[in-house]
Amino acid sequence: MSNAGPPVRRHLMTPGSRRPQNREPMSTGRVQRWVLASLAATTIMHMSAGLVVAAVFSERASARVGLLVIATAFGVLAMAAALTIHQKGLISPWLALGTVPSLIGVWFVL
Repeated sequence: MSNAGPPVRRHLMTPGSRRPQNREPMSTGRVQRWVLASLAATTIMHMSAGLVVAAVFSERASARVGLLVIATAFGVLAMAAALTIHQKGLISPWLALGTVPSLIGVWFVL
C-alpha cells in the first residue's frame, strides 16, 4: 500500500493539465435568443415607463388612470414577449414584473 501523495483537489488549477471544458457551451442560437428577449423586454418596458411619466404630468384624472392602465398592459406585454421568445408558457409569475412601472406610477399619482 503506497500513498502517492495528498488527494487531488479538483477546484484548484493543476500546472500542466488542460483546462476543463464547459459541460454545455452556449450555442449561437441560445445567445441570440437571450439578446433578443432582453432587448424586446427593455424596449417595451421603456415605453411603459414613458406612459407612466406622461400620467404623472397629466392634469386630468381620467387621463392619468387611462395612461396607467395602458402602461400596465405594455409592461405585461413586455414580459410576455420575453417568455414567448424563450418558448416558455405565457402564464408565469414573471408577468407580475410587468406591473412594476405602473405601480410606481400609481404611487406618484396618488
